[in-house]
Order: sequence, then structure tokens, then C-alpha cells
Amino acid sequence: MALHWRPSTGEVAPLMAQEVPWSLLAGVRAYALPFYQEPHRAYHTAVHVRELLLGLGRRGVLSPALALAVWGHDLVYEPGATDNEQRSAELFDAWLASRGAPDDLREQVRDLILVTRHVAPAFTHEEALLVDADLSILGASPEAFGVYDAAIRREYAHVPECRYRHGRLAVLRGFLERETLYLTPEYADLDAPARRNLRAAIAALENSR
Repeated sequence: MALHWRPSTGEVAPLMAQEVPWSLLAGVRAYALPFYQEPHRAYHTAVHVRELLLGLGRRGVLSPALALAVWGHDLVYEPGATDNEQRSAELFDAWLASRGAPDDLREQVRDLILVTRHVAPAFTHEEALLVDADLSILGASPEAFGVYDAAIRREYAHVPECRYRHGRLAVLRGFLERETLYLTPEYADLDAPARRNLRAAIAALENSR
């Protein structure tokens, strides 16, 4: 079921009738936006949400459940915390329940949000699509990747440079060492540019010692 992004309003609109109540998609932006406008965020903002929705939409795979999960996946973002996705899933599920969302949709969206922890395998194609969309910035243009990389550093401004460099290198090397960066054919073309960006970022951090 296809959806499209309305740039003028920042909402996801249906292209055809759907079984998911329109009120959920119509109301999600108003609920979620204040979270993404928190002052400590530099990358995990509404722009990040918009880019994921646009990327999924351009590839013709943006389902209602994916659209909801995109809005919900970073509701809670505390740099360095290990339970951001779990807390985001719980908050968003409570909102879905308050709006009368069916149990099967709530479970599907919760699983989608939790897979963005990037520590467990995706079990469905939709989960793989969301994982790929969340990592699509790695395969962006070098300029866009540089903006992302700088934004992540701003979110960790409280971390001393030496500690940040060590942790960031571990993260970037972890991605680079993966045999496959992107799980779906829809995002497979980003693998090569992502590896170029990762190698450049790793080299820059190593040379800054």
C-alpha cells in the first residue's frame, strides 16, 4: 500500500484506501514532533524522520506500519543510552493504544522500532527495509555524510575528544566490517558509497590522534 510525503505539511498521505485508521497517520506528526525538536538533538531530528520517509517513499515501499515506525523509532534519544529504542517503542505503543490501534499493528510497529537497535537480525522484509533506511545516511554523498558525522559529534559534545574518537572508531569499523551493509535490494546500491564514506571517516579519526 503506497503512501507519499507531503513536503508542505510534513505528513504522510495515503494514495489509496487502507485498513489502518487515517487518524493514526494524520495525528502521528503532531504527537512525535516535540520529541524530535529537543535541543540536545543535532542529527536525530525531524529531518532524519523526513529523510527516512522520503527514501522509503521513493523506493515505493512505504507502508503505513513503516511510516508509523519511522516516526516512533527515535522518540527517546539520549546519547550513549542503551535503551533508547526500547523506551521509544514503549512510548509509541502507549500512544497507538490511546488512539485505538489494533493489537496486531501495535505489535508490528513495536518490532519495527526495536529492530533499529541494529543488534538483532531483521525477521521480515519490512524490518530489513527500516534497518536499511535508518543506515541510508552512510551511503549518502560525501557532503551529506560529513554533515551527519558532524551532527553526531555535536550530540556527544559532552564526551571528551579522546573517548569520543575511540567509541566512534569502534562504531564505524563495526559497520565497515559487515559482509553486507544493506539487507534489501531496494538499498543495495548504497553499499559501495557507504564503504567509501566509512573508510574516509575512519581515516580522518585515525589521523586526528
